[in-house]
Amino acid sequence: MNAFAASAPLQAGWSRRASTFLHGRPGFYLSLLLLPPLLWFGTVYLGSLFTLLANSFYAIDEFTAKIVYEPTLATFKQVLTQPAHIDIIVRTLVMAVAVTIACAVIAFPVANYMARYASPRMKALFYVGVMLPMWTSYLVKVYAWRLILAKQGILSWFVDTLGLTPVLEAVLRLPAVGGPSLASSYLGMFIVFVYMWLPYMILPLAAALERVPESLLQASADLGARPSQTFRNVVVPLALPGLAAGSVFTFSLTLGDYIIPSVVGAPGYFIGMMVYQQQGTAGNIPLAAAFSVVPIVLIMIYLTLAKRAGAFDAL
Repeated sequence: MNAFAASAPLQAGWSRRASTFLHGRPGFYLSLLLLPPLLWFGTVYLGSLFTLLANSFYAIDEFTAKIVYEPTLATFKQVLTQPAHIDIIVRTLVMAVAVTIACAVIAFPVANYMARYASPRMKALFYVGVMLPMWTSYLVKVYAWRLILAKQGILSWFVDTLGLTPVLEAVLRLPAVGGPSLASSYLGMFIVFVYMWLPYMILPLAAALERVPESLLQASADLGARPSQTFRNVVVPLALPGLAAGSVFTFSLTLGDYIIPSVVGAPGYFIGMMVYQQQGTAGNIPLAAAFSVVPIVLIMIYLTLAKRAGAFDAL
């Protein structure tokens, strides 16, 4: 007890000196605070990213199936010139764009109601309802949707009850849909993607719409603008940052996902599936790395176009 009592003043004196030292050096104190997250970011994230980029400049020896550690662009040439690989990139890009547009169309009225018309209690219920699916296991939701979309699933039963089975079968026979049932078709995959990523579009849109001043809407109405003109010329430009943030989530997540195309989808490959297959089953790490670079480049192009369009001017 006496030893503990004697050490207490020493500990207090040491902490006081350290506090005085750091108070007089705010730059050093800030560096100490930022050092752990920066080390984690630099080693885990950037280190992995640069390692991935480095592997994409290697190639596989066709005879020994071993990686040749000599810089080359042959793997990128293989990705960008082979018709099968180009089809995979285009298929993934079209799906990502379609999912992003669908999420924006569905999310805008929901987010607008949450931000401008819902009472505080209703707004809280909406936020809980939007985030509730995010608290459930990703795999559980994917496999649940596979059961829902199956031929014996509840969706097929509902369509059959409405007498729309011939229409559904005609849609499934379309080349763009490509599948014997919704559980193994591009349409079913599209539905699951939209369900999965919709909250990532609603939340930033609602946050952006909440920052739209009511005075601007009143001024627009006072100047004789119709509601459609106010929406097009006032609300949409001010909501662009939220729309851009949400679209980055939906676009990038669709580009890189491999579970949904593997569980719910047509036989065609997607970028995420190729990365998973090449680095796992085939063992072609350079090809997997080259395919992994494709979404990064597409996202950079998208962000550049969004910036030129003024999507980030209001941030």
